Amino acid sequence: MTSIELKRLLTQRISEINDISFLQAIKSILDSNADKEFMNLTAEQANDILHSKNEIEQGFYSEQEIIDLEVAKWAKEK
Repeated sequence: MTSIELKRLLTQRISEINDISFLQAIKSILDSNADKEFMNLTAEQANDILHSKNEIEQGFYSEQEIIDLEVAKWAKEK
């Protein structure tokens, strides 16, 4: 079953439900899932993310393993 078919089936089944408490339970499930999938960002946060993506595309980043080695080396020198 594709996601489109499943959505249609669920829409049809939900439209047949008259139990308000059951519908509220479904709404709670959908609301909790929506909170996990979407984040509201400020304009500054969105701009920072775009800036970071551009830097990564241009090769301006370091691999975590290299940073870990540099930090370990720095810690030994102290």
